[in-house]
Amino acid sequence: MSSIEALTAKLNQLGLEEVKVKEILKNKKVSTAFEAILTEATVPLEYPLEKQKRLLLHQTAILSKGDDIPKRSLVVDGILKGDLKTATQVDEAFKYVKSRADDSNVQEMNDVSGVGVVVTDEDVKKEVLNYIEENKDEITTKRYQSFPKVMAEIRTIPALKWANATSFKPIIDAELLALLGPKDERDVVKKEKKAKKPAGDAKGSKKEEPVKTRSMFAEGFLGELHKVGENPQAYPELMVEHLKATKGQVHTRFPPEPNGFLHIGHSKAIMVNFGFAKYHNGVCYLRYDDTNPEAEEDIYFKSILKMVKWLGFTPWKITYSSDYFDKLYELAEDLINRDHGYVCKCTSEQIRAGRGIKEDGTPGGERVACVHRSQSIEENLKEFRKMRDGAYKPGEAILRMKMDLSSPNPQFWDLIAYRVLDAPHPRTGDKWKIYPTYDFTHCLVDSFENITHSLCTTEFYLSRASYEWLCDALHVYRPAQREYGRLNITGTIMSKRKIAKLVNDKYVRGWDDPRLFTLEGIKRRGVPPGAILNFVNTLGVTTSTTNIQVVRYESSVRKYLEDTVPRLMLILDPVEVEIDNLDEDFEELLDIPYKPGNDKFGSRKVPFVKRIFIDRSDFTEDDSDSSFFRLKPTQPVGLLKVPFNISFKSVEKDASGNVTKIHVNYDKDITKKPKTYIQWVPKSEKHNSPIKVSETRIYNQLFNSENPSAHPDGFLADINANSEEIYKNSVVEPALNEVIKRSPWDVEDASAKEFNIVEDKDVSGPEIVRFQALRVGYFALDKDTTDDKVVLNRIVSLKESTSK
Repeated sequence: MSSIEALTAKLNQLGLEEVKVKEILKNKKVSTAFEAILTEATVPLEYPLEKQKRLLLHQTAILSKGDDIPKRSLVVDGILKGDLKTATQVDEAFKYVKSRADDSNVQEMNDVSGVGVVVTDEDVKKEVLNYIEENKDEITTKRYQSFPKVMAEIRTIPALKWANATSFKPIIDAELLALLGPKDERDVVKKEKKAKKPAGDAKGSKKEEPVKTRSMFAEGFLGELHKVGENPQAYPELMVEHLKATKGQVHTRFPPEPNGFLHIGHSKAIMVNFGFAKYHNGVCYLRYDDTNPEAEEDIYFKSILKMVKWLGFTPWKITYSSDYFDKLYELAEDLINRDHGYVCKCTSEQIRAGRGIKEDGTPGGERVACVHRSQSIEENLKEFRKMRDGAYKPGEAILRMKMDLSSPNPQFWDLIAYRVLDAPHPRTGDKWKIYPTYDFTHCLVDSFENITHSLCTTEFYLSRASYEWLCDALHVYRPAQREYGRLNITGTIMSKRKIAKLVNDKYVRGWDDPRLFTLEGIKRRGVPPGAILNFVNTLGVTTSTTNIQVVRYESSVRKYLEDTVPRLMLILDPVEVEIDNLDEDFEELLDIPYKPGNDKFGSRKVPFVKRIFIDRSDFTEDDSDSSFFRLKPTQPVGLLKVPFNISFKSVEKDASGNVTKIHVNYDKDITKKPKTYIQWVPKSEKHNSPIKVSETRIYNQLFNSENPSAHPDGFLADINANSEEIYKNSVVEPALNEVIKRSPWDVEDASAKEFNIVEDKDVSGPEIVRFQALRVGYFALDKDTTDDKVVLNRIVSLKESTSK
């Protein structure tokens, strides 16, 4: 074996990743030094070596620069014994040894490198607080933009020289949050990049202006919207009052009806309205459109607010259309007094006929004015007040707007403004017998709240004309309604009526079933809110309806999770494996990173012991299957992060012939690379391993086709019988407990940072615990999890299924 091959094998044994090994071998000086370091050590090497010790040995090799350093073994031994724990300590120890050469001794080296000096997190916090107090004025002025300087200068404080530097950031973050509060628009620094010079740009020519970073709020539909004050008015003096009220600031609103749970399409509406306002340093209302008391329930009010907050947005104000019932009623009387309103007592069939709607429901017939349209103003006022006072039952009388029956736009065919409803209202009780319609309420409440941009989906495009007509008819400020394309996901349904059928007939667990595309269901499944915002952001906003295949949505979620969650080993269908040639008390603690290649995630210790679990699907007794690369009688297999392979010896079976235990051999000192590696979970009472999972729920698509509603036998006939698969014996490694404690995982996430998402348990639950199960998929805790049982939901698979 060549020296390079020998060094490669040694570095692999130490646990260095392949990328790191290649990096070392590429540099002759570093590889020579590393090889010498391994022979100089007088302290026995452990295999694999703890990650921090590996990194410090690498640092020592780099510092050596290929030179022969007398007494370097003192540094190497200090690292291996755990005396030298940090890069700073190794740096000081190396300087000492290099300068003193043969005169070096352990005691002096330890003294100059801070061995034994303990700096606690409390000590760090004390120094951080002192620093912040001394620089308070500058920090409060620059706010979070001062963070890099704060971090850099705290690192230089003498008292913290030997502190664990990884504790600095969380402590500084906490103290800055206590001083400054959460980040807001003052802390957003929009990156700018220089525009490319045009070809043949002459020297000394005028420089191009910097180009802003792209944003869905600055381009396309949203980028082309008017500025505050540019929306036209029939009465210009109303704009003057509007600008006084808004102070030139963007005002938007998200106006859901509290008669059901929000779905994936609403996430776009939330992001458009709240995000547009935030981008322009404006404000956004959450306004409940509660004009239909027959369909409204408290559970919907609460869920809507929770979902808005879950997506990372905080309403500037929470209002209700019912807040304005008195004012709306006054304007209804004003409409009548201006001869733009009349009380109609026609049946619904007569109204449809008057609008030219044929018996088959299609328009095109002759439009005829209602017989009540010519009533006097006095008669209409009297009748409207009788409606208000309960003289009519539902359907017996309505208030209609006197518009333009000759218009080709159906939104001008004398829309209904008020109707009689015999139902108490959740907020106003029995005060009202009449309630305003959406067509009457929406534009007027937008006006009351000085909305600058009334953003809605294109299904309301024709309503824009009637929206503006009513504002002008009543001589009130006219907001600007603008319409964008809605978001649809194929392969599912979003109809409240159809979802209610699924829920009531027990096809699904409830409105928050993880197979549904309600936001409650998406949240319960474990999809992070940042993934939803990132998905919508990548689609952009146009005037066209966005129909997205579910596989594209899942791909976006998968990519987001890949960057933001730790990795664990989970076995869906476990079978015990006993390693016959290991002693009963054998134990090797393996340092396994939560996310290889990203040190921010950290690592955990996993005990490799005599008994482990592997997945039943990772073993076959059929030696003839050449496409099977995992464990079989003549084929060893690698265990993830375990130094050597295991090879088959025998099996134990129950009376039915099912494999209950696999006996294997640990192929120590055989370095043959296996065809593949499989995940495993230790069986160890000492380490409380494994953690048993009460239920692991694998979710597939709820429907078989792209368009369930098109099924000739109805959407229920299109339900996928295998949309939920449940495993009741799964096991997971004990590090799940640490993941639970650390969740939501504290790593920087560009999407979440951009939209200032903070997941907390006021609006979230167990689903904030997310991880990638190696080779299996992405998982989250389900709300059915308790102190005594763990229930997991698969968020998405690791890759798109070819069956889709």
